[in-house]
Amino acid sequence: MTRKTKQQPDLETALTEINTLIEQMEHDDLSLEQSLEKFERGVSLIKHCQKVLQEAEQKVQILMQNGGEEELKPYENNEE
Repeated sequence: MTRKTKQQPDLETALTEINTLIEQMEHDDLSLEQSLEKFERGVSLIKHCQKVLQEAEQKVQILMQNGGEEELKPYENNEE
């Protein structure tokens, strides 16, 4: 059985949420369970941000290799 995954936020929204999670964990009186939930969410968001940035970097590299042409060529994503 596959789990239904939530749609991930855009990079800026994810970074804002990560900052909010950090603030809550540093300043709120959270139970261990609440802290772990926020930590897990933060790790998930960080992995998502890393993936978004890696994809952007690959697109830039493709553009640079093509002499700055406007057309992007698809790249192979072997991680999935």
